[in-house]
Amino acid sequence: MTEPERVTPEEIYERVKSGATFLVCAYEDDEKFNAYHLEGAIPFNEFISRFYLLTTNREIVFYCA
Repeated sequence: MTEPERVTPEEIYERVKSGATFLVCAYEDDEKFNAYHLEGAIPFNEFISRFYLLTTNREIVFYCA
């Protein structure tokens, strides 16, 4: 198994702003998402509902606070 790529928050923020990356808050609970989400993040449930629209050339970053 390969090691995950380590990136800084600044790197991810720039990728999200450019549209190259989906930032997904891994909480399924709306209350937790509202309390802990980062700017530009989408909730996990929204990610699941849009999964079929995703293209393979877009990076996906999951996080939890």
